Amino acid sequence: MTTIPTLSNSPHLRGKTALVTGGTFGIGRATAAGLARLGAGVVITGRSQARAEEAVEFIQRQSGSSDVSYLLADFLRPTEVRALAGAFIRTRSRLDILVNNAGGTFETRQLMPEGLERTWALNHLAYVQLTLSLLPLLRESAPARVVNVASGLYAGAINFEDLSAEKNFNRFRAYVHSKLANHLFTYELARRLAGTGVTVNAVNPGIVDTGLGSDAKGMQKLLSSLLSPLKKSPEVGALPSLYMATSAEVEGVSGRFFDKTKFVEPRPVTRDHALQDRLWQVSLEQLGRSPDALATAVAEH
Repeated sequence: MTTIPTLSNSPHLRGKTALVTGGTFGIGRATAAGLARLGAGVVITGRSQARAEEAVEFIQRQSGSSDVSYLLADFLRPTEVRALAGAFIRTRSRLDILVNNAGGTFETRQLMPEGLERTWALNHLAYVQLTLSLLPLLRESAPARVVNVASGLYAGAINFEDLSAEKNFNRFRAYVHSKLANHLFTYELARRLAGTGVTVNAVNPGIVDTGLGSDAKGMQKLLSSLLSPLKKSPEVGALPSLYMATSAEVEGVSGRFFDKTKFVEPRPVTRDHALQDRLWQVSLEQLGRSPDALATAVAEH
């Protein structure tokens, strides 16, 4: 078993730049604080300016670093995600660590103006949009690392015929569907980026007290209450992301799944190359990106 080191045993990140999505609370904020404490310049994302400013002040106090800032975007909207990436590229000369952490669950089905179901848009398509938009800068900064916060709980199939969850929407089903997509995207991107110096891995933070699903009702609310004693603090939940983002032990490691404290082999469905490729193509189509978006981004370094 690979044990996660304490931050004091991790390498210093002076001169490095990190971007953490969903950094205004929970795991994202704890991850950003850990990276800042190690010396990285950190940018977090959020939707609310007030919450983002509060989070930046908190991270600065916790880390002792003044090089912490924020960018605003609604990660339910792919166009805003892409605009945020553009703003980052204009203001930062490098990107060494990208932590795709922002996510959520929703009690009711709602379509965004682009026709995308919001769980899918936030938990999956935002990862794809942001990573591909920032890939030229990641490539220029190589060796660079992409860490996708996934889950050990994910669906067994992708329903390509109902990605908008029009039939029988269920909060839990929509969530695990998006988490399977996180795995498939991670391993497909890692394969496509082999040899570029940019690594891509997925992590499972475990059951963490982040407030996710706090508006749940019925059986899902009961289940959340029963799991409460098992929930870890955001600081503990951030350790898998910090390990994959900083540890010298995983330098060059790509296309792997780090489950809390050790590498594990995910279910075979996540390693289905045909499924990975189909999701890749469909995701690019939903985002209005060219089928050769990756090749173009890599070539732009």
